[in-house]
Amino acid sequence: MRMNLSRFMGVLSGLMLGVALAATAAEPVAKAQVTATAVFAGGCFWCMEPPYDKLPGVVATTSGYAGGQKMNPTYEQVSAGDTGHVEAMQVTYDPKLVSYEKLLEVFWRNVDPLDKGGQFCDRGSTYTTAIFYANEEQKKLAEQSKAAIEKKLGKAIVTAIRPAATFYAAEDYHRDYYQKNPLRYKYYRYSCGRDQRLEELWGKQG
Repeated sequence: MRMNLSRFMGVLSGLMLGVALAATAAEPVAKAQVTATAVFAGGCFWCMEPPYDKLPGVVATTSGYAGGQKMNPTYEQVSAGDTGHVEAMQVTYDPKLVSYEKLLEVFWRNVDPLDKGGQFCDRGSTYTTAIFYANEEQKKLAEQSKAAIEKKLGKAIVTAIRPAATFYAAEDYHRDYYQKNPLRYKYYRYSCGRDQRLEELWGKQG
């Protein structure tokens, strides 16, 4: 018995749809990337971006302000020292590719944890060092790493370990400053004596 044209087209369309659905079901489902954040204060936030940007597993870095009372503070307000904020760095990372312990290691090697009055040529409370923990696991790891650094240097570590507070991103012109203004950044970093002091503390591989 011959099938009429309309019925034939209907059957054909059904078969094609079934094949398409089967092919779609066979395709692996891409898993969304799961990221975490860490916040560190290491003095001038311009100088804390480069070591994290080059670290495999870090998705993004954002310069900003943390630990203060005023909402949406500006750079001028923070610099005046009246908001309670410190210059800080928010690191967004993939925990499967880089551990929080590694982020802590990079942090210590890029700060002077013995200086309670600021960092290098930048003086004042807004430039002091701190680790802002997001949960109890981060707190535990931060405290353990601080104890290890204190033992290594044989001196009291003044870096504070503080609960996470609202992080405010800095103004656009501050973010990725070392990339936008490489010559000015290099001159500032050198004249501030940052690398010289870091080498004194940690050696050339620090």
